[in-house]
Amino acid sequence: MRILIVDDEALIREVVREYLEAENFMVDEASDGDEAIDKIAINDYDLVIMDIMMPKKDGFQAVKELKKLKNIPVLMLSARGEEFDKLIGFDLGIDDYVTKPFSPKELVARVKAITKRHVLNTEKIQYGALVLDDVAHEVKIKGKLISLTPKEYELLKCFLQNHHIALSREQLLTSIWGYDFYGDDRTVDTHVKTLRHQLGDYGKYIKTIRKVGYKFEYEE
Repeated sequence: MRILIVDDEALIREVVREYLEAENFMVDEASDGDEAIDKIAINDYDLVIMDIMMPKKDGFQAVKELKKLKNIPVLMLSARGEEFDKLIGFDLGIDDYVTKPFSPKELVARVKAITKRHVLNTEKIQYGALVLDDVAHEVKIKGKLISLTPKEYELLKCFLQNHHIALSREQLLTSIWGYDFYGDDRTVDTHVKTLRHQLGDYGKYIKTIRKVGYKFEYEE
């Protein structure tokens, strides 16, 4: 797998590269957001490790542009650990957030977890006229493309893969937002609400399980 490290600190890029290459990852580097976007436009990456505080174009701006170009998983790095920054990142569609200073070994473990989650599934998941195609990374209802945010897509995929299984809010937070996400249950509730709206008539199949969480229960 090929990974792009984006950080204006050469020492951090060097350390992260060393640990990733030891795990047989191919690694490219960029020192700012502009250079990162240029490389992303012409190369295929399985993951981007993106710092926030950089010259020319910060990590948030770079992620916005990245997501318009390609659907690539992003792990964000920052010297700032404020919840506000993390929420901005997750709203932009990042997959994980690591605060500096960090353990290189832990970073590699998170990289492996993210890339494993994003290995494409060649099979389509279908219930009635609702089809999730993980190769094309799209959702259709009666042949019409449904526009979902990255987190809404992952949330729906999780529900469809666990048909008839009740999932707690904590399980959903851990699976989709990461085990150290500092948000609360309202994050899940808000995304479920918007997902139901996007799915139209199929939104009713996402059932609320009182005092537990949610489950997808399709009925003909």
